[in-house]
Amino acid sequence: MKDITETTLLKIRQDLHQIPELALNEFQTIKYIRQFVAQLPQEYLVTKDIPNLPTGWLVKVIGKNPTQTLGYRTDLDGLAVTEKTNLAFKSKNIGIMHACGHDMHMTVALGILDHFAKHQPNDNLIFIFQPAEENFAGGMQLYDSNVLVGDWKIDAIYGLHINPSLPAGTIGCRQGTLFAGTTEIHLKLVGKSGHAAFPQDANDMIVALSQWVNLLQTIVARNVDPIIGGVVTIGAIEAGSANNVIAGEASAHGTIRALKQSTILAIQDRVKTITDGIAQAFDCQAQLILQQDGYLPVENNDKLTTEFIKYMKGQAKIDFVETNPAMTGEDFGYLLSKIPGVMFWLGVDSPYSLHSEYLAPSSNALNTGVNAITKFLEYKMA
Repeated sequence: MKDITETTLLKIRQDLHQIPELALNEFQTIKYIRQFVAQLPQEYLVTKDIPNLPTGWLVKVIGKNPTQTLGYRTDLDGLAVTEKTNLAFKSKNIGIMHACGHDMHMTVALGILDHFAKHQPNDNLIFIFQPAEENFAGGMQLYDSNVLVGDWKIDAIYGLHINPSLPAGTIGCRQGTLFAGTTEIHLKLVGKSGHAAFPQDANDMIVALSQWVNLLQTIVARNVDPIIGGVVTIGAIEAGSANNVIAGEASAHGTIRALKQSTILAIQDRVKTITDGIAQAFDCQAQLILQQDGYLPVENNDKLTTEFIKYMKGQAKIDFVETNPAMTGEDFGYLLSKIPGVMFWLGVDSPYSLHSEYLAPSSNALNTGVNAITKFLEYKMA
């Protein structure tokens, strides 16, 4: 049986790109995936539903003489971004786009699965079709649902993310942390509204929030080792209703990012301390939520990463680069905190960044990615 063709890979990618769906609503997407898998040879395949994640799915390829079970994960969801590319196959779902390249991720996964459904591997392979990477920590939800136990337990897991800044088809990876861990910041301050002419009778939350934002910018500058680094960004604030009304409420939303979980926890503590201080100094109520969920740092396993890099460097047909860590977040970090594994980049040669409404990954990366990863997994199971 012949492996999947570049033409078929291109069609899959274009089909999936047109039907992006938000986290936990990937019903069209998983239906497409199920239909594709259904037309593959079924002799070695076993599937498993995930009751509490109806848009998630597991597909197991049974090995000839299994001594281990390897996992390969792809994410499914799109983003609430209105696509502005000129692609002939642009999104048909208004206001939603595969702006993080998950259409590419899924296509590569299906290409690899196509191969092993037709050529039985030596060991077991479990393909994880995971919803809700962008929101709601789908990786954590999937793992915590206890579906990866017993015969579905995974010994080592792999997954990729596209990289617009690398040439199409290039594989990138590094030892240690590939992506940062993240924490969402949500704050609401409650004081007392009033007339702009009588500030003594009100409690201005715009002033309080302004001080809070400024103080947060001292955390990384004065509390974090500059060699280690971190990010605290407030991306949205809401307060006030008119030019002559003192705002009695104000809210803010932002993010913490760092390459080490210990740094994230230290920054969280400083945010809490500063928030408590603002509440006391301005005699107001402060409602603070720090939400990390499953977005832990993506920390690659040392031994498996050494093996992965050595293999990729040794292949004449594979362009491999060792990359720097990135402050982007990924819930694959939660899976790596439970299962040893490796996340790596697949270059897609785009002038626009991840999450851009103009992101248009090069489909030339698909066949190269499928071949490189398929051959690596065969090497792992030799």
